Amino acid sequence: MEDIRKREFSFIVSEREIGLRLDILIQRRVKDLTRNRIQAAIREGKIFVNGRTQKQSYRVKGGDRIEGVIVEISPSVELIPEDVEFEILYEDPYLLVINKPAGIVIHPSPGHQRGTLVHGLLKHMNRLSQVGGRMRPGIVHRLDKDTSGLLLVAKDDKIHLSLSEQFKRGEIHKRYMCVVHGIIDHKKGKIELSIGRHPKNRKKMAVLKEGGRSAVTEWELIRRSALGFSLLKVYPKTGRTHQIRVHLSHMGYPIVGDSIYGPGKRWWKRNNLEGLEGYVKRQLLHAQFIKFFHPHKKRFMEFSLPIPEDMNIFLNKILDNG
Repeated sequence: MEDIRKREFSFIVSEREIGLRLDILIQRRVKDLTRNRIQAAIREGKIFVNGRTQKQSYRVKGGDRIEGVIVEISPSVELIPEDVEFEILYEDPYLLVINKPAGIVIHPSPGHQRGTLVHGLLKHMNRLSQVGGRMRPGIVHRLDKDTSGLLLVAKDDKIHLSLSEQFKRGEIHKRYMCVVHGIIDHKKGKIELSIGRHPKNRKKMAVLKEGGRSAVTEWELIRRSALGFSLLKVYPKTGRTHQIRVHLSHMGYPIVGDSIYGPGKRWWKRNNLEGLEGYVKRQLLHAQFIKFFHPHKKRFMEFSLPIPEDMNIFLNKILDNG
């Protein structure tokens, strides 16, 4: 039996702890965690100080709120290759570009220990980068389980590090398509609002007035439906967790089918659209385009995908009737 457990914690720095390094403090407060695992979680952006990420060497201050989630994996856990559905759009000795279907989790985590994209990648090949850790081989960036579309995978550590740096510097260009609740009047817009853990529901992200990490999302209106929907192109300029979903929901235009940040069944009933709800099986968010600099070939590459079938079916329904 695989042993993958989630450790969640939240505490306030006391006076006697002032000045301690962040990693050392967490090791003292949270039992049975190695310093290496804590440092890895800090690098992965899983630990927050007052809603913001910090370096492991950060010296804590009195009253700082430290919170985080660390996934523990037993040393005995092995990744067993499995047949998992995904499409390879491009492959060379250094990286892959894949089309991830909705419904597939990227890597093992509590509750998702089989059937992830990583399991499928290992079935396809023996060599993947190890920069992200042994349970996330090759994974340079992520898409949510119910988001479909383009994903980069690295075979080589050097390539992985180069692509990660491109993401950090905002040099990898991405475009998403999504259907949102609401009829948007403006042709385009820009959302610049910090994102961090929700103050009450730690499993969610939220726009925060204080703390959080800066996040920028640009959007462009493509079409509208009189039934109360809009089709958007979205350009995330930063890569925060659930960024597009949180930003659009905060602006009053949640993504259709979003079970966490959307309005739920009440919206459909209130607008007498229960018949359309059956065509929505997941959040209608699709990573349609990506452009990056290939570290080995020394040239830019770009890939694009059409809108997936389930989104097209819903769009045809609302446009025919709207």
